Amino acid sequence: MIDFLIVGGGIAGLSAGARLSEHGSVTVLEAEDVLGYHASGRSAALFEESYGPSSVVALNKAGAQYLRSENGGYLTPRGLMLVGANHQSEVFEADCADLNMQRLSVDQALSRVPILNTDIVGFAAISEGAFDIDTDRLLQDFARVIRRNGGAVLTKCEVTRIQKAAHWTVEAGQVFEARHLINAAGAWADEIAALAGVPPIGITPRRRSMARIPAPGGHDVSTWPMMLGTGETWYAKPDAGKLLVSPSEADPVTPHDAFADDMVLAEGLARYEELMTEQVTRVESNWAGLRSFAPDGTLVLGPDPSEPSFVWSAGQGGYGFQTAPAASQLLADLVTGDQPQIDQRFISLLTPERLNR
Repeated sequence: MIDFLIVGGGIAGLSAGARLSEHGSVTVLEAEDVLGYHASGRSAALFEESYGPSSVVALNKAGAQYLRSENGGYLTPRGLMLVGANHQSEVFEADCADLNMQRLSVDQALSRVPILNTDIVGFAAISEGAFDIDTDRLLQDFARVIRRNGGAVLTKCEVTRIQKAAHWTVEAGQVFEARHLINAAGAWADEIAALAGVPPIGITPRRRSMARIPAPGGHDVSTWPMMLGTGETWYAKPDAGKLLVSPSEADPVTPHDAFADDMVLAEGLARYEELMTEQVTRVESNWAGLRSFAPDGTLVLGPDPSEPSFVWSAGQGGYGFQTAPAASQLLADLVTGDQPQIDQRFISLLTPERLNR
């Protein structure tokens, strides 16, 4: 009999499993051949404390120390620069305030990113508190905690049947029996709930496409900040000597192994190009991921009101990695009855009770 059976081997499931493994036996079931295959493996991998709605920011702040210091730290300085065209002053000001950024002159911005088109770019701001996250090491370290505490992390285990009597019985190539079932299935979270006979919460998977392009103009991009277009209409991030560019779309789709939409990608690249002097002449590769959102756009953490042994770890949206340390701790506290460290006013914005189903 497993104490905590977790469906989903992405950052939501592995972080929850690591926390819960301190309180009982844990088994994680991942349908794919590898961990973090879907959204977790296609993340922008950025930590920015002020990014997200208030409940997400509370989780960011609560988990920041873990990311900075645990096992030597998972964060590397990157910086986040907001870039706006001459006609975008109103949107720029709103974004600048939301992200708590420091204004830059166009010349100062140009010194950081020398391909900015100063004929078009009228506004810029910077957050020095933005960091790259070592997402792979974070995933693997959470998995190691589970195994170290006697748990199991299993791949190629697609859940096909769930029953609840005195306990949960889950079929996934073999039969598992558990006292608690944790739903960390990402884009498939509502489908897992339906299999378990639990009301869905209205999870909407939304596609986000990405292109990898050569370093513009042969520049060394390693020290460039991540760039964000006003209104989050595109972003660009240095990665292994190349540049990742995304149209920042959030198009609703059905759960599937996502791929980039060529037209959407082209439109996003055009928005990026408008503000640069170097044009995109070649796309080396492209892909997409599904970010999953609850109706109110923030995470859903904790036992379901209709069935407390069914626990949600869903709706991470684009905030999964940066919230993982605090979100997983909150989930474990809610399941075990320990006193959460997060302020109660934020907890009420994160638990399933807030959703009208």
